[in-house]
Amino acid sequence: MALPGKDEPVSFEQHIRPVFRPMDRQSMSFVFDLWSYDDVSPHADAILAQVRAGTMPCEGRWPDGRIDVFGRWVDTGKARRATRGLPGLGASSA
Repeated sequence: MALPGKDEPVSFEQHIRPVFRPMDRQSMSFVFDLWSYDDVSPHADAILAQVRAGTMPCEGRWPDGRIDVFGRWVDTGKARRATRGLPGLGASSA
């Protein structure tokens, strides 16, 4: 899985959803679906806190680059899809 560069927009569909493996999704299914933008977006701050603390995912801490990308996604408005080049929409849009 390729992470976006520092100057590239981060989107759920392209960058966030793919970091959650089937086993991550299954282990959290009692709370929410990690492959669903509508489930992850409202819980993104709590998920980010757990990821930064190393308590999520269950089997160990994510690499720093992956944590940084998730944090950028949260900090830049939690875009669902990248919309580069569309007039009036800027770099990304929810």
